[in-house]
Amino acid sequence: MDTIASLFSFITTPVSWVIVQFHSVYGKIFGPDTGWAWGLSIVSLVILIRICLIPLFVKQIKATRAMQTLQPEMKKIQERYKNDKQRQSEEMMKLYKESGTNPLSSCLPILAQSPFFFALYHVLNGIATGSTIGVINDSLLASARKAHIFGAPLAAKFTDGSSKVEALGASLTDVRVVTAIMIVLMSASQFYTQRQLMTKNVDTTVKTPFMQQQKMLMYVFPVMFAVFGINFPVGVLVYWLTTNVWTMGQQMYVIRNNPTPGSKAQAAYLERLTKHVTHHGKARKRSERTIIKAIVAKGRDRNEFERKFINALTKAGLVAQADGAVVKGEAQATAVTEDGVATTAAAKRQQPKRQTKSQRQSGTAKAAGEQAAGEQAAAAEKEDSAEPTTSLEKSDEPQDAKPAGQQQPPKGGSNGRSKAQSGQRKGGPQRPKSPSKK
Repeated sequence: MDTIASLFSFITTPVSWVIVQFHSVYGKIFGPDTGWAWGLSIVSLVILIRICLIPLFVKQIKATRAMQTLQPEMKKIQERYKNDKQRQSEEMMKLYKESGTNPLSSCLPILAQSPFFFALYHVLNGIATGSTIGVINDSLLASARKAHIFGAPLAAKFTDGSSKVEALGASLTDVRVVTAIMIVLMSASQFYTQRQLMTKNVDTTVKTPFMQQQKMLMYVFPVMFAVFGINFPVGVLVYWLTTNVWTMGQQMYVIRNNPTPGSKAQAAYLERLTKHVTHHGKARKRSERTIIKAIVAKGRDRNEFERKFINALTKAGLVAQADGAVVKGEAQATAVTEDGVATTAAAKRQQPKRQTKSQRQSGTAKAAGEQAAGEQAAAAEKEDSAEPTTSLEKSDEPQDAKPAGQQQPPKGGSNGRSKAQSGQRKGGPQRPKSPSKK
């Protein structure tokens, strides 16, 4: 541990300085030698660190979602090059480079907290051994050694003996009970944080080895915290319990307001968003418009929950725009008439009036008359456009001068038969008549 402390000695002084500054504030309220003053100083240190790590937490969320998206492609690469590990690694790195993801990004918050964690451990260990460290001088060291949290000194451990605990002015039972409760709370908060991530914020449509690994870590991490926790001082347990609670709350906020696509959390979020948008007729928050914009941009690639959301907006007469805004559809758009009355742009379909029997009969007779007139006009036009007869002898009288029954039939061998004569073809070669029997 001395080697680790020497590695993180560059940050020990800043951490001790921050704790002393918070202690000076809380000491005026609760008293400089109380456990509340020193305990709240450690809690405030955690909050300050976690606020500074929010950008890394955002990167962690994006990296985790990107890794979930790449799981099907990674599985294909593993199956394709299962006998060639080198080629498999090369293809994996190529996939990460093309998608712009980094597997280590999901570990950034934990890695960034490590220096502060070991620096705080080194400070509390110095308090337990009675040695000054950083900006903590002799007077502050004596005040910190007197501070107790529910009867347990800040520098006491679960594994400490009775002699060491008595030197810090406490009883072994109090130390064991307080440290055991804090270890259980620390492990339980870690388990719940990982469990809500797996049960609510994971795309259930994709079954990959990544999900199995996450499920395994859900049980491994709490056990690790419980094993290592018995060797942590009470002050470090306060630090780690606080950071676990912060992570749990921060993750609950993200799952509720920015869930992973295809997860149960997204289904619940889109259901709430549907009620909110249909009630107000628009997306009021910027985060809502961002989610709607992403859903519209997917087009046919939307999942089941996103399609239900779009259909619910359509039924409510709303349309989601490409920029994330929600406007009223054409069926609900209002227009102002000449009288100044607001009406819908798309009027309802009007049903025709029911006619009486006499009106229907007169309408039928009128239609029949118009049809007959049309047929007569078509026949007249057809007669005008008909070709003249090809008879060798041209009659001096017009054809319509004689009745149709008194017209002289053409001679047997003549080719000048009238095309208007019934029983004959209008065009093409004519069928010869059979010779008459005398």
